[in-house]
Amino acid sequence: MILKDVFKNQSKALLNIYFTAGFPEINSLPELINGLEKAGADLIEIGMPYSDPISDGPIIQGSNFIAIENGITTDLIFKQLAKCQTNIPLIMMGYFNAVFQYGLKRFCENCKATGVKGLIIPDLPMDEYREKYQDLFEQYGISFIFLVTPQTSEERIRLIDQYSSAFIYVVSSASTTGKGKDIRDAEPYLARLKAMKLKTPLMVGFNVSTKSDFDFASQYASGAIIGSAFIKFIRDTKAIEADTKLFVNSIKES
Repeated sequence: MILKDVFKNQSKALLNIYFTAGFPEINSLPELINGLEKAGADLIEIGMPYSDPISDGPIIQGSNFIAIENGITTDLIFKQLAKCQTNIPLIMMGYFNAVFQYGLKRFCENCKATGVKGLIIPDLPMDEYREKYQDLFEQYGISFIFLVTPQTSEERIRLIDQYSSAFIYVVSSASTTGKGKDIRDAEPYLARLKAMKLKTPLMVGFNVSTKSDFDFASQYASGAIIGSAFIKFIRDTKAIEADTKLFVNSIKES
């Protein structure tokens, strides 16, 4: 399934779960993907650990540090992904230097081979993406996912909408992830985005950690993204699949 088909076929709010590759253990990735699929997650976002993340708060930063200490590498992430059998579209999130050092074409080839359908690179400027990398990513069926924040102008949001092929990542606040701010404080911003009637689906991230947060964000978007709360939940787990199911059920329960 290609990434945009998830949104075409959706009948309820979509849940995108983020986790850091190589965390809590170096080989946890296949078990996490398997557990998330069984639990009913709609999208899976895999973080490529980076030593100097831009927007990640202390919980995700901590998982990055542990993953790097565990010895995770981009090559190992792809090797673990190759072992996974899943029908859920996978998204990779990381920073441009890691992708550039790995080799753009090689990275895209491995994404296609392992079922990665989307890519989030917060520090790759939109103009640079369009001028240098858009054709390459599209050649390998990779949707590039842009972020918007409360400070993003309407002109730029509409430009992002024009060049998006999957969804727009709506950053709910100007703070880093996992800060514990109330998602309801973002209501005027989320309402403004919804009123713009963009062609591209919206997914809300940052400050979404509970079912109540998820339900609120989903009033203004196609669904929401949860990262820090999930990482915190599995940090000391002894049973990844069981705890993953517990967490997802706590968000999606009717």
